[in-house]
Amino acid sequence: MTKDEHQSRTARSYKLILLFAMVSMTMMFAGLTSAFVVSKSRVDWLKDFQLPPAFFISTFAILASSITFHLAKKAIQKDNQKATSQWLLVTLVLGVAFVVLQFIGFGQIVAKGYYFTGPASSITTTFLYIVTVMHLLHLAGGLISLLIIIYNHFKQKYSATQSLGIELGVMYWHFLDLLWVYLFLFLRMQRYNKNWSHAIKS
Repeated sequence: MTKDEHQSRTARSYKLILLFAMVSMTMMFAGLTSAFVVSKSRVDWLKDFQLPPAFFISTFAILASSITFHLAKKAIQKDNQKATSQWLLVTLVLGVAFVVLQFIGFGQIVAKGYYFTGPASSITTTFLYIVTVMHLLHLAGGLISLLIIIYNHFKQKYSATQSLGIELGVMYWHFLDLLWVYLFLFLRMQRYNKNWSHAIKS
């Protein structure tokens, strides 16, 4: 077996493992959103709850971070070390901005009188808190991976012929991006579904 064949086989193995992990995470979030839909029939479900403005801004931040991470991968495939460094650092800033904006969003929810735990909490905000925090935990793993990638990059461990670490990082980051967009749109559509249901009944 040649060196190139060994690298190709190793890359396929790692990507397959990551794919299985992402499928497992998808099933978990599918279960959470299904429970969300079922719980809407509860009498204590909030009917007029709206997502905080910070969640909208954070969505743009994570979408932009996916683009910059992809650009970093393209740059290293061209052996452009400087551009790779720039795009990786921009991705890190956007990833941290997403996390900060999520916590700002939590603050905006609490400021409106909706609490996540305790006697003043509701099942609606508790579900939102669980889903969002679970995504943040997975994103924390993505940020740690990104920091490792940046460290390895500055140690000059990546090149046009050796970019597996960045490729895996981009693959996982895109997954987290799509997962948040799905969750965001799902939570948004629940509000419109309620409005349509009321319109049909009236």
